[in-house]
Amino acid sequence: MENSGKRLNKYISDAGVASRREADRLIAAGRVEIRRKTRKGEPEAEAVRAQLGDLVYHGDTVYVNGRELPKKEAAKVYYLYNKPAGVICTADPDVENNVIKASGISKKVSYAGRLDKDSRGLLILTNDGALIDRLMRASSYHEKEYICTVSEPVRDDFLEMMRKGVKIHLDDEETLRKNPKGIWVTTRPCRVRKTGERSFAITLTQGYNRQIRRMCKALGNPVTSLVRIRICSLRLGDLKTGELRKMTPEEVEKLISDTNKVKNERWKKS
Repeated sequence: MENSGKRLNKYISDAGVASRREADRLIAAGRVEIRRKTRKGEPEAEAVRAQLGDLVYHGDTVYVNGRELPKKEAAKVYYLYNKPAGVICTADPDVENNVIKASGISKKVSYAGRLDKDSRGLLILTNDGALIDRLMRASSYHEKEYICTVSEPVRDDFLEMMRKGVKIHLDDEETLRKNPKGIWVTTRPCRVRKTGERSFAITLTQGYNRQIRRMCKALGNPVTSLVRIRICSLRLGDLKTGELRKMTPEEVEKLISDTNKVKNERWKKS
């Protein structure tokens, strides 16, 4: 960073405050400022509003929501959290019931793999920005498994359409900023199996905003309950709703190994 500078979103991610995507949202919303380093004898520069694509150089100071970020990377921490319904996946401290406050973590962390407000289940909370980015990148094909309950009985044709991919309309805030009318996409083929009269398990390798809810709604069978039970090799297990625990060294090692391996294998094929 000393000579070439580090991209601002990566700098924020490395500080454990937010993922790069979340950092870009904070920058675009005017919540990030940079105070540039001045030469010896010169008056201290004022902090100015950051712009998307800014670089951070040695000696610069970055502020997020008015708080100064540490200039050295913090020791990496990794937690599993069973997010309750009603908790919002955001690092913004001004959002009531945000996931960081709800989890009770005192360290600066962010989430890897967002769950919408109404959904519950497994989240990874960490300050390892590189790991977050690998997990949230759809091109890496990392698996996330859910148990979904719907309004009407689950039929074989419904399951088959879910497996093949469903055309859905994306109109979330992030999409509308770039495409005011939203966009239509077809979801990636996935694994689906029936688990009850009105429930099924589904494994995705991508994560559009409220994807499963949009898929089920498009097929005329709205979701009534959605729980994430697995991220890669990590399972929800007996972690109670609202409970937080540190990941074991073995879990961390395997997760990092798995995410690197997938990335490397896909790079070799390209």
